[in-house]
Amino acid sequence: MSPYFFYKKDLLFAEEVSLAEVAERYGTPCYVYSRSALENHWHAFTSAFGKVRHRICYAVKANANLAILQIFAKKKGGFDIVSGGELERVLAAKGEAKKIIFSGVGKQHAEIIRAMDVGIGCFNVESEAELERLHTLAMQRKKVVEIALRINPNIDARTHPYIATGLSDNKFGIDASEVVSLCKRIQATLPYCKLIGIACHIGSQLTELSPFMEALDCMLAIISMLKTAGISLQHVDMGGGLGVCYQNETPPKITEYVSALCSKLQNSGLEIIIEPGRALVADAGVLLTRVEYVKSTPHKNFAIVDAGMNDLLRPALYDAWHSIKAVKINQDISEKNYDIVGPVCESADCFGRNRSMALKEGDVLVIDSVGAYGACMSSNYNARPRAAEVMVYQDKIFLVRKRETVQSLFAEEDVSVIG
Repeated sequence: MSPYFFYKKDLLFAEEVSLAEVAERYGTPCYVYSRSALENHWHAFTSAFGKVRHRICYAVKANANLAILQIFAKKKGGFDIVSGGELERVLAAKGEAKKIIFSGVGKQHAEIIRAMDVGIGCFNVESEAELERLHTLAMQRKKVVEIALRINPNIDARTHPYIATGLSDNKFGIDASEVVSLCKRIQATLPYCKLIGIACHIGSQLTELSPFMEALDCMLAIISMLKTAGISLQHVDMGGGLGVCYQNETPPKITEYVSALCSKLQNSGLEIIIEPGRALVADAGVLLTRVEYVKSTPHKNFAIVDAGMNDLLRPALYDAWHSIKAVKINQDISEKNYDIVGPVCESADCFGRNRSMALKEGDVLVIDSVGAYGACMSSNYNARPRAAEVMVYQDKIFLVRKRETVQSLFAEEDVSVIG
């Protein structure tokens, strides 16, 4: 568990706030974020770079809560977005448009035009077809746009296949063998697209340095070939992907990761861009959930909680492991093995199997390290309102997203059309 979430005697705290108090005040399920964790993780990245020219662009897809975005905006950070919706969220949080990088394989006309109009910093181009669309729209608007080519280096990130993005059979990026010829074409025939960089992102939740280094070697080879061809760049974008410890993983430390990048890139003369997401926010958040029922069968003990896979999808989607603890330790109850399951009508709705816990009906549990890909992947499946989101800072509590109401779920629906 993150050092920002800890026990005082038998009660779990977030910074200086009792999580039992949060559950009582705001109900469950409820996401809780530590502002101190977010800020300190950001500082860990910036201090690791030292005086090396760099830019940190937070990967908004990891958690797009406006309060979190605003914290990073106040740090003068950049943002990596993958949709028009994420663009609007960054702007609403007072993020600087010039520091936004627009990635993603399926950018729509309206999204591109809006990004051009607000003056984002760079489009990470993922295909030749996208390049054609960008140039056509830029030419129509008589506005030169700055771009980088996202390269697919065909490198195994050695992570879950659903979050690997750098293999040749993935949908992401441009084949490395095509990059130099495409760059030459941009300079010769596409005057409304200004090539300023190359980019690469091979996957998420990487727990060793070697895949990063393999990707970096590929990028350095391309940079060298482009230099030989007389094509100069301003930056190299190595994406994100640095993993965190959910169970017993031993990912590189931020200092090790940044040092490895800088050791090969700091003499290139190029600005180094990285796009961390999970590494900034994962262990800055937990999910509070209350035990509704304790159910025993001849084969299993179940703790049925009020959070469901609609609130936290990762265990159902990736078979992801999260630590689960009681907010208040029960000293007078013996431990048993429980499957911690939700109320959604799917057998996949399970947060942890065979967890040894001492619990009873009404207890509040905390699911750990859900700041990344938690609330942002939630849904209204089974007509369930999305959870409240709270941020704590020292001894203060702030509601940063109200709990949805059932009425809000169908407020936009119109039954009058059926007569």
